[in-house]
Amino acid sequence: MELKISPSILASDYANLEKELNRISNSDLIHIDVMDGHFVPNITIGAPVVKALKRVCNIPFDVHLMISNPIDYVEDFAAAGADIICFHTESNSDIEKTIEKIHFLGKKAALAVKPKTEIDVVLPFLDKLSMVLVMTVEPGFGGQSFMEEVMPKIEKIRETNKEIDIEVDGGINEETVKIAAKAGANVFVAGSSVFKSEIPNDMITLLRNNAEI
Repeated sequence: MELKISPSILASDYANLEKELNRISNSDLIHIDVMDGHFVPNITIGAPVVKALKRVCNIPFDVHLMISNPIDYVEDFAAAGADIICFHTESNSDIEKTIEKIHFLGKKAALAVKPKTEIDVVLPFLDKLSMVLVMTVEPGFGGQSFMEEVMPKIEKIRETNKEIDIEVDGGINEETVKIAAKAGANVFVAGSSVFKSEIPNDMITLLRNNAEI
């Protein structure tokens, strides 16, 4: 299972996004958090910013839609340059129809679950997904502490499907990445630990190496 580091630009300097992307050129994916102020209590960026970033970055975009009605916006984000479109099981959109629309647009589909959501909700859709995102913090804000108690969710997905990418998002650093990897995760979203480090690319390498332990 390939290990992937997906730095979250939520923790970056939004006034200098192109420069920030250059600081994480060692990334496997770029994690882009989209929040609407309804599904989560915060507002971030939309499709126009994703489109602008795509012009200056050739690393695949891992777009995480924390919005109430993702099915209404997947076309915009697909056109803007999203490579993976992830939406929440807790959203208002029909899960199967949203996955189908993402596939129709030629993109990879991923499903996310909040910490308190039972993981069984994603199991019927695993064969249609490229990835499952298990939140290891409550979605909405960066800089929160890692919730180790959700690791059994990762273990259950990995027992069910050996090949699917399992992503963790929240509180990932050089120590917690080991815990998540041991549970079966192979894609790691890291915000503060990467962008607040002196040399982000070196931190990405450290996270990747620690996940192999």
